[in-house]
Amino acid sequence: MTAAIRNLGANAISMIESMGQLAVFGGSITSSLVKPPTRFRFFLRALYDAGVLSVALIALSGFTVGMVLGLQLYTTLTRFGAEEGLGAVVGIALVRELGPVVCGLLVTGRAGSAVTAEIGSMKATEQLDGLRMMAIDPIHFVAMPRALALTLAMPLLNALFIVFAIAGAFVIGVSNQGLDGGVYMSGLENAVRFVDDVGQSMLKSLVFGMLLGLVATYKGHMCSPDAEGVARATTSTVVTASVVILLSDYVITALWGV
Repeated sequence: MTAAIRNLGANAISMIESMGQLAVFGGSITSSLVKPPTRFRFFLRALYDAGVLSVALIALSGFTVGMVLGLQLYTTLTRFGAEEGLGAVVGIALVRELGPVVCGLLVTGRAGSAVTAEIGSMKATEQLDGLRMMAIDPIHFVAMPRALALTLAMPLLNALFIVFAIAGAFVIGVSNQGLDGGVYMSGLENAVRFVDDVGQSMLKSLVFGMLLGLVATYKGHMCSPDAEGVARATTSTVVTASVVILLSDYVITALWGV
């Protein structure tokens, strides 16, 4: 019993220390945003890696999700004679919840894990130590551009995901199920409001990008300097960021007032 209590206390203290280290690391990234030089070239490269290289995955996944969502919702709405509401239901579901959450999870698996693996490899090969020896802050040089790139890329990828998902649902509902295209689009336009729905979606994706950038860069900097440590850090990034995204989605939805 004593050993169990001691282990519980040690785990609790370790968790609190990790949260404190994460907060300090986040503060260091935030302060690095206003420190010269700007690292704009490194930011553009990181934005290309996180955003442009994710476009194909986001577009294909969004179109597929939209097709499945359109087929399932049309079948369900037909039971109640409300198939004309397909556009409204698809729009609200994608813009408010499915778009930012699914996009966040996809970017976590593709770009977030890549950032952690890259920074972890730099630590394992002592490149970060080399930067310190040259009086260059690794957080300012390595972590800040990548975290900022993930933060800015997420809302853009979220918008792209939603557009392709709406198109996928349109193809299924109109071309496959015979729903009138004008009815679909008018229902979508009447249901989705810019401030309440689009604003909430962009806020969620922005917060998800910030959290993913923080977790991915932190895990890379704090991993063990060996191959096994890099692998564990990459896995931990995907798991931790996915859980944080889902929890923050609930918090934002609850605070927004649904």
